[in-house]
Amino acid sequence: MSETSRDDFFAGSDENRISGDLPHAQYATFDEPLALESGGELASVTVAYETYGRLNNETSNAVLVCHALTGDSHVARHDADDAPGWWDIMVGPGKPIDTDRFFVVCPNVLGGCRGTTGPFSTNPATGRPYGQDFPNITIGDMVNAQRRLVEHLGIERLLAVVGGSMGGHQCLQWAHAHGEAVAGIAVIATSPRLTSQSLAFDVVGRNAIRQDPHFNDGQYYGQVHGPDTGLAIARMLGHITYLSPVAMSRKFEATRNQPRDVDTDFEKEFSVGSYLAYKGDQFVERFDANSYIALSMAMDQFDLGEGVETLTEDLGRTDSRWLVISFSGDWLFPPFQSKQITHALVQSDRPVSFCNIQSSCGHDAFLLEDDFDRYGEMLRGFLANVAGDGTSSLPENIDEPYTQSPTYIFHRQERLDYQSIMELIPAGASVLDAGCGTGGLLTLLKQRGHERIMGVELDELNIRTCIRRGLDVVQRDLNRGLKWFRDGQFDCVVLSHTIQAVYDVEALMDELVRVGKRCIISVPNLGYHKLVEQLVQTGRTPQAETLPFKWYDTPNIRVLTLNDFQDFCDEKGIDIHMMVALDTEAGREIPHDQHPNRNADLAIYVVRRS
Repeated sequence: MSETSRDDFFAGSDENRISGDLPHAQYATFDEPLALESGGELASVTVAYETYGRLNNETSNAVLVCHALTGDSHVARHDADDAPGWWDIMVGPGKPIDTDRFFVVCPNVLGGCRGTTGPFSTNPATGRPYGQDFPNITIGDMVNAQRRLVEHLGIERLLAVVGGSMGGHQCLQWAHAHGEAVAGIAVIATSPRLTSQSLAFDVVGRNAIRQDPHFNDGQYYGQVHGPDTGLAIARMLGHITYLSPVAMSRKFEATRNQPRDVDTDFEKEFSVGSYLAYKGDQFVERFDANSYIALSMAMDQFDLGEGVETLTEDLGRTDSRWLVISFSGDWLFPPFQSKQITHALVQSDRPVSFCNIQSSCGHDAFLLEDDFDRYGEMLRGFLANVAGDGTSSLPENIDEPYTQSPTYIFHRQERLDYQSIMELIPAGASVLDAGCGTGGLLTLLKQRGHERIMGVELDELNIRTCIRRGLDVVQRDLNRGLKWFRDGQFDCVVLSHTIQAVYDVEALMDELVRVGKRCIISVPNLGYHKLVEQLVQTGRTPQAETLPFKWYDTPNIRVLTLNDFQDFCDEKGIDIHMMVALDTEAGREIPHDQHPNRNADLAIYVVRRS
């Protein structure tokens, strides 16, 4: 077997984790006791950390990166001669977390084993390592130690905290406990608490370590043998949870009966067996079993609650701006948990963007290159806009890869009805654009000075463009309603060029008039005379600027006229307060006395519940 194929087989999200010394690590020791949330205190605390870039004179460009369970302070290379970091794809010059612009700080967490006070540290009461006498720590304790470090570095308010998995838990805790000290919070592949299934894997992993005959009640330091077998099994078990079924099949099915020859005492009968054995043995070289127990227990005990009401109370106090990203193939931190976070933030009127990235990589997706062009660019745009130098002024014809969203019917990005819609929205009104596309209307509203605006969109690429423009947009299928939003939460809700692509029109209309004090809805008109003439003269499905698709590839499942829509509103008790009829091809408004149902290809309605 070639070295290349061997590398490909064993490659994974932990491939860049290094053992041994961290030459660029710095250390800050705080002699003031650290009170612990579970009771008691640590007499003093040392925090190992690494920094990248320069802190500006205003101390306003600091980004704190929080690592996951088995990470450390070495998030990225410092130079070409440095060892790889665990998030090199994300952190560095010109990368999404751009060290030419931001001062990046990555601390090793409290309880860790890479320089920060943890079970391997000396217990002042005994003069030997704490071992299992290390006190029970929480995510809150980790963040309190980080807060000390941030203040030690002279930073009053962080530009952002960013983290995935357990790192995301730390970000959520920053919001919960120190929200006033953070401008932006980006949480990736995380949760307000672990599911019972995820807890179960950690319980088994800790039992494997504790039942190892060499565990010695945690005082194995200085012994010939430590609990290497138990720690390796815990890592193998954990590594399974980081991959999705699709990723496992893609990596191992073709060669399942062709195990790699690795120097291990573990079973390697199958290719997946040799892979897990390699990962387990490799992990033992760089991690401490007591730290694994302490950190996994802290992660398992982290609990902001599951109900939206509780989360709204916990997270709604911060005025930070939020980015929430999940991955469809992640079953360790399932997407529904990121949606719970987003729901709570929307309920509390926090500025938030959310996207569930379609990925087959499982939980590890946030550390791999496979989907990096999507989630990495979302984070880049988010940080740029939190810093106040984003791309919200991008022109409407932005050169952006574009896909036909199921809720978008134009084949071009120019929107001829924007000006009419803008005129119907009062100055300063709060606006929700349901089916916002690439954010053209919201961008115009932002330029006009509207402060509370948000989009709902399904397509990932469109969401990325909106984030680049400095807009808040949450991913949601309009066919599933607007249940994340409160009654009357926005002055105006806009549904533009979308109603004919909706499965349950009645349900969505109910949602629109529930969430918006007024609703502005544009309706393409199949009764437009040119379309009728096409149908009569050619006997074929008509096409126009407002209905550009062929019959076989159209997202539209409804055909309606303006008269049809007006009849619908009458039947459902929805008041039409205004109608603006347009001939978009001619670029003019059609007066009411000139038969809009025949002469307009599009009409904009202002409606509300009777």
